[in-house]
Amino acid sequence: MIRTLMINGNGQASIGGEELVHDWRNDASSRLWLDLTSEGLEQHQTERQVLLGLGCHALAIEDAQRDRHPPKLEVFDDHVFILYRGIARFDSQLHHKSQSISFFISERLLITYHPLPAESINRLMAGHGGIHLQRCPPQLALRIMHTSAGMYLDHVLAFEDQLSDLEDALHDQGTDALMRQLMGYRSRLVKLRRIFNYHQSITDELKSSDLALFDQPDLGLDHTLNDLHDRFERLASLVSMFYDICGDLIDGYLAVTSHQLNNTMRVLTVITAIFIPLGFLAGLYGMNFEYIPELKFHNGYFILLGTMATLAVGLLAWFRKLRWL
Repeated sequence: MIRTLMINGNGQASIGGEELVHDWRNDASSRLWLDLTSEGLEQHQTERQVLLGLGCHALAIEDAQRDRHPPKLEVFDDHVFILYRGIARFDSQLHHKSQSISFFISERLLITYHPLPAESINRLMAGHGGIHLQRCPPQLALRIMHTSAGMYLDHVLAFEDQLSDLEDALHDQGTDALMRQLMGYRSRLVKLRRIFNYHQSITDELKSSDLALFDQPDLGLDHTLNDLHDRFERLASLVSMFYDICGDLIDGYLAVTSHQLNNTMRVLTVITAIFIPLGFLAGLYGMNFEYIPELKFHNGYFILLGTMATLAVGLLAWFRKLRWL
């Protein structure tokens, strides 16, 4: 599916389909945003021809049409290619489905290519996309990524409340179910941290490079780029912090569980240590021999019980002195 937004030389905005490409070609002062949503593998060749016809490099198109590819920045003679990891689905539990959004950016043209609907693109297409496009296509591309990063940030901040509640529940009464939940969070945070680190490296590269497309301080691109970089940096730091918190909670739960197990084993060890000598005496005088000297003692039974009681009480007192009880 192809959607287009064109700003002509008079600053008038038009929204339509592929027919606006012809108008854009005939108006050298116009700017065009073409949003292309992939319709599946069977349409890849058709989409490839559309992108080639608009001057996109063949290698960049191959990267854009791959199912999985890490975010990247690549510079060609007449345009810049940015592969961004956008949002297809996200919630406060960090369950997310990401998708690659490809940006082909030139002086008069911005092409966005993605396999699934993208909320950040839909917002700008229906909102202030024309204002940013009128300034320049790189500004619009940065604003799309900025909007997407804001959506990421909203969900990550919402997760902070979930993590706080989980921390309280774990301290009150830790369970294996809470541990499994923490492990799941930690796994998702690793994936998000990898994505945000990629994005941060893209903005680092854009800031440090001398690309003419993005080196337009009179249009305020430097401020937009710095804002985008700060947002990615905050996302990366938040995700890393939450990852560390999850790790600390897991380690704390394991330490408490190990301490409880040690206490249980200590009690069982004390009980065993008390009953071993008592069992020895009972076994000794329970042997079936006719001649055992003590068997003829008139008060032998009571003496043996007294000895066993003394041993038990003495061991208990000793263990309490050693702070084992």
